[in-house]
Amino acid sequence: MKDSDSIMKYNNKPQVRSHSCLEKIKCLYNLLLPSSTRIEKGQEGRMQDSIQSLNGFEEGVEFLPATNSKKVEKTGPKKKLAIFGVVIGAALISLTIGLLVWHFAYRNAPIHKLYTGYLTIANTQFIDAYENSTTPEFADLSAKVINTLQTVYNGNKDIAPYLQQCSISAFSEGNGNNVIGYYWSEFSVPAFREAAFEKAISEFKLPSVDPRRRTFAVDSIVAYSTDPQTTRIFRNSSCAYFLHSSDGAVAKFSSPGFPDSPYPRNARCLWTLRANAGQIIHLHFKTFKMEKCKINGGDFVMVYDSLSPMEPRAQIRLCGIYPPSYNLTFFSSSNVMLVTLVTDNVGKFPGFLAEFRQLPKKSLCGGHIRDATGVITSPYFPAYYPPKTECIWDIQVPGKKFVKLRFNMFYLAEPGVPVTKCTKDFVEIEGQKYCGERKVFVVSNNSSKISVRFVSDQSYADTGFTADYLSYEPRNPCPDQFTCKTGRCIRLDQKCDGWNDCEDFSDEKKCTCTAQQFRCTDSKLCKPSHFVCDGVNDCGDNSDELSCKCPNSTFKCGNGKCIPDSQKCDRTDNCGDGSDEADCGQVRTTVCTEYTYKCKNNQCITKKNPECDGENDCIDGSDENSAKCNCGKRPFTKKSRIIGGVNADLGEFPWQVSLHVKGSKHTCGASLASPTTLISAAHCFQDDHSMRYSDASLWTAYLGLHDQAQLNTKNVVERKIKRIMAHIGFNDNTYDNDIAVLELEKPVDYTDFIQPICIPESTHDFPVGKPIWVTGWGALKEGGGAAVILQKAEIRVINQTECNKLLDGQLTPRMLCAGFVSGGIDACQGDSGGPLSSVDLNNKVYLAGIVSWGEGCARRNKPGVYTKVSMMRDWIKDKTGL
Repeated sequence: MKDSDSIMKYNNKPQVRSHSCLEKIKCLYNLLLPSSTRIEKGQEGRMQDSIQSLNGFEEGVEFLPATNSKKVEKTGPKKKLAIFGVVIGAALISLTIGLLVWHFAYRNAPIHKLYTGYLTIANTQFIDAYENSTTPEFADLSAKVINTLQTVYNGNKDIAPYLQQCSISAFSEGNGNNVIGYYWSEFSVPAFREAAFEKAISEFKLPSVDPRRRTFAVDSIVAYSTDPQTTRIFRNSSCAYFLHSSDGAVAKFSSPGFPDSPYPRNARCLWTLRANAGQIIHLHFKTFKMEKCKINGGDFVMVYDSLSPMEPRAQIRLCGIYPPSYNLTFFSSSNVMLVTLVTDNVGKFPGFLAEFRQLPKKSLCGGHIRDATGVITSPYFPAYYPPKTECIWDIQVPGKKFVKLRFNMFYLAEPGVPVTKCTKDFVEIEGQKYCGERKVFVVSNNSSKISVRFVSDQSYADTGFTADYLSYEPRNPCPDQFTCKTGRCIRLDQKCDGWNDCEDFSDEKKCTCTAQQFRCTDSKLCKPSHFVCDGVNDCGDNSDELSCKCPNSTFKCGNGKCIPDSQKCDRTDNCGDGSDEADCGQVRTTVCTEYTYKCKNNQCITKKNPECDGENDCIDGSDENSAKCNCGKRPFTKKSRIIGGVNADLGEFPWQVSLHVKGSKHTCGASLASPTTLISAAHCFQDDHSMRYSDASLWTAYLGLHDQAQLNTKNVVERKIKRIMAHIGFNDNTYDNDIAVLELEKPVDYTDFIQPICIPESTHDFPVGKPIWVTGWGALKEGGGAAVILQKAEIRVINQTECNKLLDGQLTPRMLCAGFVSGGIDACQGDSGGPLSSVDLNNKVYLAGIVSWGEGCARRNKPGVYTKVSMMRDWIKDKTGL
């Protein structure tokens, strides 16, 4: 349309889009305006102009010429009233429309409510046909239950008007001549009635029925509010499976596509698991590899102790990757269980493989105990205990001795439950409740009797507990040991050693500090002197670090040197170790020193440990070289709950290698650095009168190994050694330069159980106090036998100067000191050559050290010594090209 055509003349009026609309508005005007201003037939033209204006048309009005301008300028009373009426009418119409919009769109807006739950159907025998939702018997019973539900709902004025529909999803056996029905109820509730509706639902009760008239009745009903969107997807899911176990058989199921392809994206799948009446379900996930856990959303599996996905009946939410050795085993409280899978549209992961079988339902815990010593555990420990369980142990030791309990493992945690409340799962001893995750603790009763009660509610199980009960002499509870206030017994040499062995510091109070210890200011505790100035607040009040501060307006370097603040971040290494240029907000090139990282283009940068952190810090990108950074990955995330506390998880340290020499079993450890390269200790390959250990043909490497008794499992790869290159500067007296590189006869393929560890650059820093892991199959104690299962121990880097004092000056710059001055945790014979693994901020794992030497094993004041790999970086590159 042309611009000139858009101007509408008064005497060439456009057509109104809806005549009925015009009539309605005229009617509203006549109703709302005073009678003196109602629209008459002669005023329709002006009225229609007003309507056009209200409809948003742009108008041009052409006035006829007047013979008397003064008369035209004057406005009569009728005209004034008409204008006033139009304005008031428009305001009233706007107000009316606003009220209607508010009423229908907001106040009266429907809120979708969905409830899921279960009910007990009395006087009904369960039959096999009720398991299949397509049978006539299922449909008939469903119709009866739905009719009963609707009748009960209709009897409540705050519920009845909003009921949309009821449906039955499943049936299962109840107690006696009863059936359990799992149902959905949908409601559409006006917003302003939501509070009254929810109150009515929360107080909802079934009407009582005369037992003489009960041919069909619902005895009890349980309802839980649930998310309508999620629930509707499960109700209409095509990815649904219905499985029933049989006596003595194991049934298997898996995520769609497993193991040949990843599970589908945006999937909603469910598996209904059933056992025979009077049985319970034993569910075990053999393989579980899914997307890393997210706080909201992501991919996850839910296990329910029910046939309906009700949050209060959820047993666990699983996500991430679990090692095969982790015990993902669950039990139902009855003969049914539900497993659901929810995935998003991101990532590709293999999924899971699970199996289930039925077991007789029986009591597995509690009872009267009259032995002097023994063990009690939660049901099925170390598997997850069943929901809705209660056990009571009545323990009485013989004679005139007292009894105490030592909990060695304790995991009774539930999401959202504080350990101070213990309202869900707990252990109760003489009125005191214990829950959550706890370290080793002791409970005593100063009596020969003690009562232990274990309770789990209907949701979220955990792995439970194991505890020793012990009898002791009241006057001497810890013979030849120190008695903690907690009742725990520790070795006498652990008292006043600077470590909280009692868990309540009772072993570290009222101590006289030795010359090798530092006294904390507030707590008065004695700490090993090498803790001073190590950058870790060991005292709690920071007093072990206060004396290390530099004067005001100065910066403390990593090597302890103090420089003026003005020299920090000035692009000059004033400290001598690069620490003044390491944290300056941005990565810059700087003068190359032994402490600065050098890129492939020979430029040095200020950032500390920049390699493989996911950021291109070098101009040429050499710090993120894909070949160099394809290392230090653990397909199986480390799980903290290890029974016994020392066994490593299967696949937790996939670079760990076991070296067997001909005619013997495990002899030394090594670390995988590439498909053809191992790194170990030179002292493992020194000849003696009985064996030419330097002969590569005598050695066999086992990769992916976890259990020395299972060398032939599918996860283990065996390789012969082609060549051994020990450092030419190795000194068998001082153990300086204790490193060797081994070439495999054939390369290995990387798997979930075989992965290379990252080799740190020469500038990589492993700070004092950093937690670090030592692993191996060495002796479990000095002079003891070798381990069968791969062992792990978390230790920490010790200050080099202080450690050198403890070891009489035997350290060289190519050695790293790690462990505990208090002893008790250390590498030992047979661990030699194995890795000292350090997890960096980027979650990559670096080979910080190689197990080298020590004075005995786990002795006090004699920490372990390791070859410092960063100092051997150039030698490794020269020999391997890595």
